[in-house]
Amino acid sequence: MSGCTAFKMRLVHLDLKGAPPKISYFSELFPLLRALGANGLLIEYEDMFPYEGQLRLLRATHAYSPSEVAELLRLARCSELEVIPLVQTFGHMEFVLKHAAFAHLREVACFPNTLNPHAAESLALVGAMADQVLELHRNARWLHIGCDEVYYLGEGEASRQWLQQRQNSPEQLCLSHMRAVASHVQARHPGTTALVWDDMLRDVPGDQLAASGVPQLVEPVLWDYGADLDIHGKVLLMEKYRECGFSRLWAASAFKGATGPSQALPPVEHHLRNHEQWLRVAGSGPADMLQGIVLTGWQRYDHFSVLCELLPVAIPSLAACLQLLLHGSFTEEVKQSVENFLGVSSLEITAVSEGAGSFPGSHIHALVTQVSLHLRSSVDALLERNRYVTGWFSPYHRRRKRVHPVMVQHIQPEALRNASC
Repeated sequence: MSGCTAFKMRLVHLDLKGAPPKISYFSELFPLLRALGANGLLIEYEDMFPYEGQLRLLRATHAYSPSEVAELLRLARCSELEVIPLVQTFGHMEFVLKHAAFAHLREVACFPNTLNPHAAESLALVGAMADQVLELHRNARWLHIGCDEVYYLGEGEASRQWLQQRQNSPEQLCLSHMRAVASHVQARHPGTTALVWDDMLRDVPGDQLAASGVPQLVEPVLWDYGADLDIHGKVLLMEKYRECGFSRLWAASAFKGATGPSQALPPVEHHLRNHEQWLRVAGSGPADMLQGIVLTGWQRYDHFSVLCELLPVAIPSLAACLQLLLHGSFTEEVKQSVENFLGVSSLEITAVSEGAGSFPGSHIHALVTQVSLHLRSSVDALLERNRYVTGWFSPYHRRRKRVHPVMVQHIQPEALRNASC
């Protein structure tokens, strides 16, 4: 089975929660994505969306304007990329619940990650968020409502009381909120279907899942970013979902942002193996159930973590993964095709490519590579092993901007040598 027939839709995930690109960058990037084999985008705006009214405080100071979102969508249409917006509605709600105005809607008062599913105001909040996003994405066939990693669910006071009642369980609590959000989407936006990450569904007993009504409302996105997937386990999970009543499923791989919260350069070989494994799953699972695959590219693990690989730095990894999906394998011929698309002389799979390229953001790729492979180690050596730095230019001195002028003469030569490498 070729990659092209295995996944009808190949969506590139644009995670905007951290280092979001300027709209002008998309004008360069989108044609390349289309040429490489993508035919859609999953856009996770988080605080970059121009929320209005009571939700306006969710905006980052540099959030896109409505006209910029419209331009983003126009650029996507020009490159024949279907857009699916993503709005978190359960877990990963830090960008909402960190605000004092919404803190009372936390499942656990001291943790801003999970929404309290019992409060009527909670459903009104996420419903309003979904409505505003879809107002600017009126032709969206799907809306991803998140629902992954709903940590501490059932540990809030309202949940504890609810769980004490006979036959209530955390699984039912999760399914109930998913059903409520998806029902809102279906009622207010009849042409739009809800997608959900599948991790909160995996261990729910099949009969409970089937009876919940959720399979008639959402399409699960099975995600796994490892280089060695449990192929058989994935196929069994797909079979379970089919038997529970889900008519369509999606897969989710990763081209960056999945191998460490502070990773600077994506390990291309790892990500290629991940996509090879997903092709094997697609070829072994129930026929025609997989609607497509989302190539995730996480910018940071959650709202409060540091940045991992920047989008431009991961373009070579993304290009290789898209071409593998399109052709079904990563042959030498496919590798050469990727090199031509990127304008690089040689794409390194097991190491880091250091040569120049002509792809959008290639200069950023070169700078990050230089810092990560060369400058960082030499700077660390200067800060940790140079006796003049450790003795007279410590973090204490740097914070207070005080240094003995004589010591500058001892420190400056090595610092300049590092800067010129």
